[in-house]
Amino acid sequence: MMRRINILLTLLTLAACTARVPLSVEVVRSEMVRCPEGSWLDGREGTLKWNYTTGLELKAFLDVYDTYGDRKIFDYVDAWYDAIIDEDGCIPNYKRTNYTVDHICPGRTLFRLYELTGKEKYRKVMDSLYVQIQEQPRTPEGGFWHKKIYPQQMWLDGLYMAQPFYALYTAQFVPEEQRAANYADIVHQFCLIYDHTFDPATGLLRHAWDSSHSMFWCDPETGQSEHAWGRAMGWYAMALVDVIPMLPEGEGRESLERLLNRVFTALPLFADPATGMWYQVLDRPGADGNYLEATASTMFAYALLKGTRLGLLEDITRSDARRIFEAVLKCFVRTDVEGLLNLDSCCSVAGLGGKEMRRGDYDYYIGEPVVSNDPKGIGPLIWAALEYEMK
Repeated sequence: MMRRINILLTLLTLAACTARVPLSVEVVRSEMVRCPEGSWLDGREGTLKWNYTTGLELKAFLDVYDTYGDRKIFDYVDAWYDAIIDEDGCIPNYKRTNYTVDHICPGRTLFRLYELTGKEKYRKVMDSLYVQIQEQPRTPEGGFWHKKIYPQQMWLDGLYMAQPFYALYTAQFVPEEQRAANYADIVHQFCLIYDHTFDPATGLLRHAWDSSHSMFWCDPETGQSEHAWGRAMGWYAMALVDVIPMLPEGEGRESLERLLNRVFTALPLFADPATGMWYQVLDRPGADGNYLEATASTMFAYALLKGTRLGLLEDITRSDARRIFEAVLKCFVRTDVEGLLNLDSCCSVAGLGGKEMRRGDYDYYIGEPVVSNDPKGIGPLIWAALEYEMK
C-alpha cells in the first residue's frame, strides 16, 4: 500500500514539473535567461538607453506579469525604468527637442508601473512625453513628423510609437474638456497616413510619405516611398488594435475600424500560400531574395487575434486568427539546446534616408541584417501568445 502511495506521489510530482507553462511566460523566461537585466535587451550588453525597442519588450513582459504573476518579471521591468529615470524624472539620453516619436513609445509602460509603484518620477516622465506630443512638429496637413531630423515625413512606424501613449494619457490625465480634440487628432494621424501611403495597385500601405515630395527616396508625384515594408504595416496594424479600444464610441472610432478592416482585406492576398506568413517586402511576394519575415508576421498575428477577440474584424474569424498564430510558431519559433525559445528570421532594422542615405528600394530591404530574438518580434510574439491563451 505504501509503495502504491509513493508511486502515485512520484507521478503527481512529475506531472506538476512537466505541466505546460504558458507560451507567453516561456518567451519571457527565455529572454530573461539570455539577458540577465533589461539593459541587455536588444544587444545593449548592459548599457542603459531610452529606446523604443527595450520599452516595447518590457511592456510585453509587464503584461505577462499582470496575467500570470511572478514577481521576478515585475522586478526585471521596474529595475530598468528605475535605473534610467532619476528622481526628477530626467533621462540621460532623452532630449524632448529632438522630437523623435520613437522616444514616446517606452513611456507607455510607465502608466502601469506608476499604478503599481506610485513612483512620482514615472508620472513626471509621462508628463514630459505629453509635452513633446503637444510640441511635435507637423506637416502642413497636421501629421506628426517622424523625427526632427526627418522633416515633413510620416512613417507608418510612428503611429505605434506615439498614438497608443497619446490615447492613454488623454484618457487618464487630460481634462475632460480637451479629450475630444485629442481623440480627433489621434484619428486624424491614422487617416492622414493611410490616405498618403495607400497604393491603389495593391491595397497595401507604403512604408512612408514625405509631405514635401522632396526626399530622394520618394515618388515626386505622390511623396510615397517605393515599397510596402512588412514591419511598417505591422506597426500600423498593432497601433490600430491598441488605440481603437481606448477611443469613445463614435465616428472617429468607426473610421479606424474601417481602416483596420481594409488593412486585413489586402494583407491575405500577399501572404505566402504555403505557410500563410508574410514577406519582408510585402508587395514583392516570392521575388528573388525576399524572405518570410518574423516580426511583421507576428505583429499581424497579434493584431488579428486581438481584433477578432474585440469584434473589430468583419471577415476574419477567431479560428482564422488562431491558425495564423500557429503558423507563426511553426515557421519562426524554435527551442534551442538549452531549452530556450527563439524567434528566428527577424529583420534587424530598416528605415529611410538618414546618414546611410537609405533609398528604400527592394535591394535595400532584403539586404538588411536578419537576426533572432529581436525585441520588435519578441514583444508582439508575447502579446499574440497572451491573446491566444485567452482561448
